[in-house]
Amino acid sequence: MRLEALVGDDPRDVLRALKGALHGAGPALGLGMVSDLPADVRPGTAVVVTTSGSTGVPKSVLLSRDALTASALATADRIGEGAWLLALPASYVAGMQVLVRSIVADREPAVMSGAFTAQAFTAAALMMVSTDRGIRIPTYTSLVPAQLTKLLDAAVHDGTVLAALRSFETILIGGQALPAVTLERAVDAGVRVTRTYGSTETSGGCVYDGRPLRGVSVRIAEGEVRIAGPTLADGYLGDRDTTDIVFVRDDAGTRWYRTGDAGLIEDDVLRVRGRIDNVIVSGGLNVSLDRVERIVRGIAGLESAVVVGVTDARWGEASVVVVARGEALRRSESVQLEEARAAVAAEIGPHARPKRLILVDDLATLPSGKPDREAIRAAVNALH
Repeated sequence: MRLEALVGDDPRDVLRALKGALHGAGPALGLGMVSDLPADVRPGTAVVVTTSGSTGVPKSVLLSRDALTASALATADRIGEGAWLLALPASYVAGMQVLVRSIVADREPAVMSGAFTAQAFTAAALMMVSTDRGIRIPTYTSLVPAQLTKLLDAAVHDGTVLAALRSFETILIGGQALPAVTLERAVDAGVRVTRTYGSTETSGGCVYDGRPLRGVSVRIAEGEVRIAGPTLADGYLGDRDTTDIVFVRDDAGTRWYRTGDAGLIEDDVLRVRGRIDNVIVSGGLNVSLDRVERIVRGIAGLESAVVVGVTDARWGEASVVVVARGEALRRSESVQLEEARAAVAAEIGPHARPKRLILVDDLATLPSGKPDREAIRAAVNALH
């Protein structure tokens, strides 16, 4: 089957190509492709999404028509059907799935034009409000935590932004963990949000508020979150070895995706604890940077902070908190650092306390809106 890379990421171009790929009338769609990948893919492939991820290692994920459609139908089954607003890059799996859900529901999606701002989002959201035979059509959108934070900040001073946020039946939040402080702010503001967990390899979010979507199974094996079901990717284009390592079959023949995330299941709810490999050894003790980051983000003004590991002459490795200058509250860096250190020491232990807090003009991000951890880590190391 022919694979055709899309030049650029104009949402309308992606939508047109995606319709052909899903209906089988056009070639498979390649998003974010690099030039040295094969030009042909297996039959049934609808999209190949190439993403560098937060580690900077390119991966080209094969997503079939069946997997994408199953994901869209399972989402509708969980949260309901309606109209969707695209506010994320269409080349990112969460943005692409907004288009897939619209195609499956046979509704034209609303598209936010230009850079993401509270004003642009509000205008697009409020224009969606409509009825069909006197019945209001539910609206939905998908955001990353940083976008939600920006909108909640704007809503404090602008009632139209708040009205736009409240107009959605629910807002899917994914890409990274939603800080508890941000979730509380959304709830207090009357904004309905659904936390999602998944990846490109699972056709986007497949676990909503800790519970898997219809047809999806989740288990913990050797401390790692593993996922099975109809939304799984077929593997990686041109990389059979990695495919065989990441997608494994159990004795019953069930195919599981190894997420690389640590987690546990409590009362049938999945709780993700961070990347298994995002660990430093400080003073001979293992420290999960994801866990430190989760605690730090619970502090006012540090909701969007990123925690990275750096070499340390005394301890071998240590953690550093990095936050955008405009997002930190007007308290001194030393005060915020001590708050972070105290919170981490109380929950994990003194060995895990961050060494420094660094304010930057802007946090480096990937096109998906996730923090570019490799770039942030390199910038911090350059300061030493």
